[in-house]
Amino acid sequence: MDKRTSSIITILTKRYPELKSALIFKNPYECLICVMLSAQCTDKKVNEVTPALFSKYKNPLELSKAKLQDVEKIIHEVNYYKTKSKHIIETSKIIAKDFNNNIPKDFDCLISLPGVGQKTANVVLMELGIQDTFPVDTHVFRVSHRLNLANSKDVKDTEEELKKIIDKKYWKPMHHKLIWHGRLTCKAQNPKCSDCELTSYCIYNKTLLKEKNKDK
Repeated sequence: MDKRTSSIITILTKRYPELKSALIFKNPYECLICVMLSAQCTDKKVNEVTPALFSKYKNPLELSKAKLQDVEKIIHEVNYYKTKSKHIIETSKIIAKDFNNNIPKDFDCLISLPGVGQKTANVVLMELGIQDTFPVDTHVFRVSHRLNLANSKDVKDTEEELKKIIDKKYWKPMHHKLIWHGRLTCKAQNPKCSDCELTSYCIYNKTLLKEKNKDK
């Protein structure tokens, strides 16, 4: 890695020394469902509804037999709950039938499931320790671009850019650190630049300073 990238990692590591996913799950099945539900929804909200869901449906086979309206009732506070209810039931049916009730450990198999895209598959593979991946969500995308670690407009290309400049051993921790930095400090609206040690690396902050100087 170059010196600039290493410095950014060092700063983020000091700020967020030990991080893991904010989603709460106990096994691969719960991991997959949690990640599917978290799309365009906060992890906090997902964690509020999943205890009841997993208490009633303990594995893919049980969830595959669930009535749609029952699942909708449990997860109705999650964004796009109607579509997600259909997806997790249909996905569970495929897993129960074609994968012997076990979560597939292959990327291509995962993305073939209803409601599972590249980011979801990568998060599952990463969190379960199956494969080294660098999932790019909205926070990772925003923060990595502001820090000029990536500049592609496409999420998939951004992922490849990050994987090229960051050593593989840092992929998982940096995924989490960029997410938390985006949630807590480098927010989409009104980022807390005054509370950030990375402003000297930040294109966004430099743009703000230029705009302020113009107004003087």
